[in-house]
Amino acid sequence: MAILRKSEIKKMGEEELRKKLDEFRVEIMKLNAQRYVGGSINPGRLRELRRTVARILTELNLRAGGERK
Repeated sequence: MAILRKSEIKKMGEEELRKKLDEFRVEIMKLNAQRYVGGSINPGRLRELRRTVARILTELNLRAGGERK
């Protein structure tokens, strides 16, 4: 249940990736705030958001001069 698949991330432009990255980070902060206040959250959603952020950051780093295997 990936929020954005790797193939979708590769097709996106850099500006669009940065915009999505900001959106996902805001959503993670909101979910964490809910969790700390004592509200119920979906832990699977939080996990997928964190993984998607990592995928986006990896793709941005590769585009900035990293190596692909």
